[in-house]
Amino acid sequence: MENRLERKWQGKSWCTLGDSITEANGYQPLVGAVLGFSVISNEGKSGCPLTAGGDRDYGATVHIGRSIEPMFDCVTIFAGTNDYRLDKPIGHKDDRNIHTFYGAYLTLVEDLLNKNPACRLNLWTPLQRDKDGFDIDTINQSGHRLIDYVEVIQEIGNRYALPVLNLYAESGFNRFTLSYLSKDRLHPNEQGYERIASMAVSFLERL
Repeated sequence: MENRLERKWQGKSWCTLGDSITEANGYQPLVGAVLGFSVISNEGKSGCPLTAGGDRDYGATVHIGRSIEPMFDCVTIFAGTNDYRLDKPIGHKDDRNIHTFYGAYLTLVEDLLNKNPACRLNLWTPLQRDKDGFDIDTINQSGHRLIDYVEVIQEIGNRYALPVLNLYAESGFNRFTLSYLSKDRLHPNEQGYERIASMAVSFLERL
């Protein structure tokens, strides 16, 4: 099976967009070693949301993603936990305001697909968390739980026929395992990145 996996992405390029969980470069080398990507571009920005605005606007994924060269064979968007923590408004399904989560996500997805319709764009949901007073039950100042951001990602995936890796629901990161899978009940440790990578390998292989 490994030979088949290697053939699918062997020599291809992969761009990973996201926050500190992506910037730490914990899952990319593990995935790349199995799938055989020749180029992996890490565009994660620590502490930054996907949504524009505020003092983290410089690293907003919507800006970073729209600035990358449209050359990648595979692009992953792995964001949302900082939008939740920074109280970003959800917006609505037809939003194109990049200062809302819906609007920023839709704008980014459409920009990437317009520039490079051949790329295999895929969306990853945020992990469950329990840090800085924000866990899966906490309602932020915009009136949202983390699951609300997850559901936006799933809806956008359905709308554009884009595959979604639901790490929120399927990774096993939860309040009982966060101390084992993360450094601080948010950022994955070695075991956590191995868990993410193992899921990502099978997910990307079927695209």
